[in-house]
Parts: sequence; C-alpha cells; structure tokens
Amino acid sequence: MNARSESGVLLRDIAYSRSGDKGDISNITVIPFDRSDWDFLVENLTTERVAERFAGLVTGRVERFEMPGLCALNFVMYGALDGGVSTSLRLDPHGKSYQSVMLDIVLPR
Repeated sequence: MNARSESGVLLRDIAYSRSGDKGDISNITVIPFDRSDWDFLVENLTTERVAERFAGLVTGRVERFEMPGLCALNFVMYGALDGGVSTSLRLDPHGKSYQSVMLDIVLPR
C-alpha cells in the first residue's frame, strides 16, 4: 500500500534513491519500490519539481532521463556541488545527502 494522503505522497514512502557526483554535477537516481508506481513517478517527479526542491543548492539546469526497463528516473543537476569535491567548502562536497533531500519531495495525489 502506497503512503498517499490528502496532501500528497512523500517520495521516500514509494521509492529509494542513489546519488553520485562528477565535478560540480550531482546525479540522483530514483527507483520505485513497486513497479506499479512507475507511471505516477514519470508524471509527477518533474525536473521543475526537483529544481524547486534544490533551489539554493543547485545553480544550473536539471535534466531527467527515463529508464523504463529499470523503472528508474535519473536526474542530473549542474552547478550542484559548489565547484566539486576539490574546491567546495560544503559539509557534503560529494552531494551524497542529496538523495535524502530528493526523497523529502511531496508529490501530488
């Protein structure tokens, strides 16, 4: 049973994520626990919604790549790590905590 309420569904209740980095680029993949949520994610987890969630952290564009065979969405965010590991003074220069930020997105019902 998916965790949906009057206000929406918390992404972490229906999916998990993995994150990575390359320079100043953060990469986050989101995969639903249940394949039946794939279409819901494709429709509702948009680049606009992700960019809004990461406002203040990501200064560049956000791209989304769909991997339907894996039921996965891959988000690539440019200007996301304050220059990258070797130059950033952020506490998390790799952006590994970004996957948790992503999973706090509330999607509409």
